[in-house]
Amino acid sequence: MKKRNNEKKLTPTLVAAISALLIMIGGYFISFNYVQSKKVYAYDYVSTEFFAEKDEEGTPVVIKKEKEEEKPEYIQDYDDVITNEYIGYLIIPKINLTKGFLDRRSSENDVEKNIYIVDGSTYPDVEKGNFIIAAHSGPGWQAFFNDLYQLTTGDQIYVTYKGKKYTYQLTNVYKQEKTGKIAIYRNYEKSTLTLITCTNHDLTSQTVYISELINVEDE
Repeated sequence: MKKRNNEKKLTPTLVAAISALLIMIGGYFISFNYVQSKKVYAYDYVSTEFFAEKDEEGTPVVIKKEKEEEKPEYIQDYDDVITNEYIGYLIIPKINLTKGFLDRRSSENDVEKNIYIVDGSTYPDVEKGNFIIAAHSGPGWQAFFNDLYQLTTGDQIYVTYKGKKYTYQLTNVYKQEKTGKIAIYRNYEKSTLTLITCTNHDLTSQTVYISELINVEDE
């Protein structure tokens, strides 16, 4: 007598269905990882408030663009009271720069008076945020970022804010044509500091300096 085979065989239809399901699951994870990677290395646009021109004699003149009447909502505001005193400092030892910054809502947060916290940026204590500062370069006493061109990748930049010292390392420097907007390319999984200024000896472009947070300590 032949021994009865109790094992059930998979039909071709069932095999095809299982294969299709596995392909769908694999495709989902591949596409998810692709989208996530693109998200990390995507970019934001920020409006720039200033640019440079030449006067009739060809001398560079820094001028300010007219501000729009409506400003975007701020991402983060801690205090109800707006102060015109410095709330922190930007420190770049390589170029001997130590300059205070103000509450971004302050009337003194102005590129003609100080280094300027750009609308839409977050303060340094926001995890994975982007602290964006712009300032003039070129002629004039307000050209606080005139020596940024000396920086190279690997240089360290410090920010003191609310009793903490934030250490950033410069990871990327690039130029963009002046169009009224700047694309900020950064890793969204990192807390970053972005510095923006007019390109040295080039009136047609602005330079963006991207730094990533590497350490936080008490002052």
